[in-house]
Amino acid sequence: MKIAWITTFLIVLVWSGINPKDYPTWALEVSPAVIGLIVLVATDRRFPLTPLLYTFILIHCIVLMVGGHYTYAEVPLFDYLKPVLGFERNNFDKLGHFLQGFVPALITREILIRKAVIASVNWRNFFIVCFCLALSALYEVIEWAVAIISGTGAEAFLGTQGYVWDTQSDMAFALFGAIIALVLLGRYHDRQILELDSPGN
Repeated sequence: MKIAWITTFLIVLVWSGINPKDYPTWALEVSPAVIGLIVLVATDRRFPLTPLLYTFILIHCIVLMVGGHYTYAEVPLFDYLKPVLGFERNNFDKLGHFLQGFVPALITREILIRKAVIASVNWRNFFIVCFCLALSALYEVIEWAVAIISGTGAEAFLGTQGYVWDTQSDMAFALFGAIIALVLLGRYHDRQILELDSPGN
């Protein structure tokens, strides 16, 4: 892994942990990013990823850490965008859930292609979309369980902001993210996979 990648990650992580809105919520929100870093470091030598994938994983981690610092319902930039774009709520959480489909789609795609798990492109894409939607649903179940356990801290973690269809829209954004990743980046991703797996790399 590149030093710049890890340095950027750690700088944002430290910033996010300085006087966050709520420390328990911060810990819950940034934990997936920290787990991701540990997995990437542990597998870097055996299974390095494409530059494209590393870039989007870092972007996703930054979104998680920003959300952890402010809570997803109170990110200042998206508060500013509410009147500009006509939003009734702070929609930073929707960006997070979009990436929750977008980035895992690329991760799953890279693993399936490089490990030659599914030969058919159509079946592979179908599996990727289903996997990402299932992952999003699992995350919603985890959020529900944490909300029940945490009690008064549930609203800050969930970031529903009174939106009755928040859970369903979260999963829809993850679904759209997965589909858009496959449609827009498939060919470019293929080129990077070929370069990574070519002799001498």
